[in-house]
Amino acid sequence: MNAIEIMSPVRADDSPSKAWLRALELTAPISRNPNRVLPDVMEDLAERWGDAPALLSDRESFSFRELSARANQYARWALDQPLAKGEVVALLMNNRPEYFALWLGITRVGGVVALLNTNLVGSSLSHCIRTVEPKHLIVGSELLGALQSASTSLSNSPKIWIHGSADTGLSRVDHAVNEQSGERLTPDERIPVSVNDLALYIFTSGTTGWPKAAKISHARVLQWTHWFAGMMDTQSTDRMYNCLPMYHSVGGVLAPGAMLIGGGSVVLREKFSMSQFWHDVVRWDCTIFQYIGEFCRYLLRAEETEDALRHQIRLACGNGLAPDIWGEFKERFSIPRIFEFYASTEGGVSLFNVEGKPGSIGRTPPYLKHRFPVALVRFDVEVGEPVRNEDGLCIECSPNEVGEAIGRVSSDLAQIGSRFDGYKDESASQKKILRNVFRLGDAWIRTGDLMRKDEKGYYYFVDRIGDTFRWKGENVATSEVSQAISLFPGIRHANVYGVTVPLAAGRAGMAAIVAEPGIDLQNLRSHLSNCLPTYARPLFVRLCDEMDLTGTHKYAKTELVGQGFDPGATADAIYFNCPETQQFLRMDAELYERILDGQVRL
Repeated sequence: MNAIEIMSPVRADDSPSKAWLRALELTAPISRNPNRVLPDVMEDLAERWGDAPALLSDRESFSFRELSARANQYARWALDQPLAKGEVVALLMNNRPEYFALWLGITRVGGVVALLNTNLVGSSLSHCIRTVEPKHLIVGSELLGALQSASTSLSNSPKIWIHGSADTGLSRVDHAVNEQSGERLTPDERIPVSVNDLALYIFTSGTTGWPKAAKISHARVLQWTHWFAGMMDTQSTDRMYNCLPMYHSVGGVLAPGAMLIGGGSVVLREKFSMSQFWHDVVRWDCTIFQYIGEFCRYLLRAEETEDALRHQIRLACGNGLAPDIWGEFKERFSIPRIFEFYASTEGGVSLFNVEGKPGSIGRTPPYLKHRFPVALVRFDVEVGEPVRNEDGLCIECSPNEVGEAIGRVSSDLAQIGSRFDGYKDESASQKKILRNVFRLGDAWIRTGDLMRKDEKGYYYFVDRIGDTFRWKGENVATSEVSQAISLFPGIRHANVYGVTVPLAAGRAGMAAIVAEPGIDLQNLRSHLSNCLPTYARPLFVRLCDEMDLTGTHKYAKTELVGQGFDPGATADAIYFNCPETQQFLRMDAELYERILDGQVRL
């Protein structure tokens, strides 16, 4: 069908109440069938949908039947190793249909698959591998160099299997798997696996520290896939465009799983391409796409193409769509519905903006608050902990008051969305739990995110704890400052953080920006003076050629914070927002030393 001849399809009943009901109905059987896991579901889907397309790409494609068969081949490969129940296979591979089939098959027979970030190298990658202690490690041939950069730091190295052609002498997992049968597993081959068993390790992004391995049970895998199948009302006529990394919970589990549950298909691209995005969406006849982070901002800044208005998209689903571009994005690209949600890989708090409320990350209907218990508690930015009253309990925020979002810990299998499975590192898990919150003995999961909730119950993201800092006695939310900077013409990226200044209390604001050539810093200064209070205006600005991003399009800050405003630590130009001259002054060694010695008014 030619996309230019039709209007973007919209469901006959897209009411919020129907979305919640579908999600509840699809996830209700999980607790009633504890021995039925996602590989079992996929096997049944293969029987129902047969040769219908499931996973598509320019590299390879699987029908439902082929996907199930390929997963069976990986299951038998795991049994032949032999891989015992609970043992780990680490996976370092770029996006492709084979990726999904691989972990689906290995988890079918009790193995646990650790999804490694394909952007990591050296010590960061070796840290992740050591954390999960894999027995085997499968690496795509194109990523062998990254693995080699980490191999010197590995102790008790796992057996390495390479996928694809390479002159290495390593065992070829694709050859070994091809020798296995794709038929259904026999009763003797099946390993008992329940929803309470571990399926995956998925790593946090590590924007401000080492990544942590989150434990993902089969129950959470089922909850993610079935819940979003209900929320998005996925059907066999749907096709999703997914260019998010498959080592992440959204790109690798939630998005493909939700589409397949409804009988639809997923188009996988190895990486996000700003120039090819709409071309791909039209070429593959996609009706849904998944977004995250700054994704939509990039598309708004791309050169306009005819394909951007020839699409059949009915829904954009994701998280992190900034409030300042929400309306512009929806209108410019004629997106009928935006489904924004908030959730973390680790679990604890989930919010869903089914209504498409601009800027909101979601809400919980009153009749479901017992299923998704979320609260905001007052937070002391300087201390880095929630505020306690005279009885030692936390204080719940009033409407529109900013606080940390927390979710009540639940061990009830029927409330999988509120469960917290924790990390491989138990001490890291305990740090996420806040105790004696509203009564003695209760326990809640800390999100590490500051939010506010309006009078109608809609939540709005404010900032990450650790990103928000205090300057001149006031809290500064980096996300709000970033949004203000991004509104200035010519700004492509704005990454805001706090830096320590000797002899000054708190942390001063600093912004690393990527801008078009010839940006007028004085006009930028005037712009910020008009839209930000004095204490929130960045004291330092760093002009960068490009911005370091994590694989999920989050800004990396650790190195920037470490370098601070020292002009000798980088080749980038750094400017000081001088209160006395009312100008941005280029930082040099002399000015830097004067600021350190307290000779300059801040």
